[in-house]
Amino acid sequence: MGRGAGSAASRVLGTCAAALAVLSAASPARADWRDDIGTFRIGIVAEPGGGNTVPGLARLTDAYTNALGMKVEFVVARDYAALIEAQASGRVQYAAYSALAYATASERCGCVEPLVAPIDADGAAGIRSVLVTRDGKVPDLAAMASHRIAIAPADNVAGFLLPLTGLAGEGVKIAEDSPFLAHAPSATAAETMLGDGEADGLFGWEPVGADGQSTDTGGTVMRLEAAGIPKTSLRVLWTSAQLRYGPHAVRSDLDAEAKRRLAVFLTNLKSLTPDVYDLLESRHSGGFELAVAKDYMTALAVVRWQSAGKE
Repeated sequence: MGRGAGSAASRVLGTCAAALAVLSAASPARADWRDDIGTFRIGIVAEPGGGNTVPGLARLTDAYTNALGMKVEFVVARDYAALIEAQASGRVQYAAYSALAYATASERCGCVEPLVAPIDADGAAGIRSVLVTRDGKVPDLAAMASHRIAIAPADNVAGFLLPLTGLAGEGVKIAEDSPFLAHAPSATAAETMLGDGEADGLFGWEPVGADGQSTDTGGTVMRLEAAGIPKTSLRVLWTSAQLRYGPHAVRSDLDAEAKRRLAVFLTNLKSLTPDVYDLLESRHSGGFELAVAKDYMTALAVVRWQSAGKE
């Protein structure tokens, strides 16, 4: 082989080596999110009385490990405040929240986003508050202040937080200490007050689908009817915006491929491995659907209203 041919061959080999170097450098970069994370940590809140134990932990860990193709570890938090802090600080990449806990996390750091949320078997994706009256005693919303309205305790989302937040946002004069509000010790007690004539109306709840329409499969009106009050005598005067069931949320800086894998895994979980789904989500049996930030605007409004009241 002549000197010219040898030089040409060397140039070709050099070019190939450079290309291989570029490819070998680029390929690991596409999978670097696993290396960067090391162990993918999933945060959940302990069940009351459950300590740090998680039913079916080994099965859940295997399922997420297979979905992500990397080591997975569950972190059990004592409460939502601890879980929020863990995700905000980056100690966990993924967390299962209630709606208000997610909204609080979003306000805390702006570093989380919902991935999926559960639905019920009847298609309900959340709940909303309703103002119910009996026998036309409260003719319309404008007349509410001149009547006695039963309201649930301050920790009740649909029977207290949603109506105060929603009505105030609509310009209705209402506050926790409004004289027309009759504070009941429980949601059930509020229903009894309406049934016994001690109140002319009450704030209750109903399940709603993703389209915002009532599923007519549960809620205060059905409970009142079951207690013996004719449905024809009941009327809903007002409904709040929907509060979506709490999401499974990831850190916003999580790699897009990890988010995609998780979304595919979770939205197919109910149909492919229902026993694993039941371990992960015991309260809502309809499966997971994709969720986005705007689904939790109502929850954010409640959290901001609560924060404003504490200032």
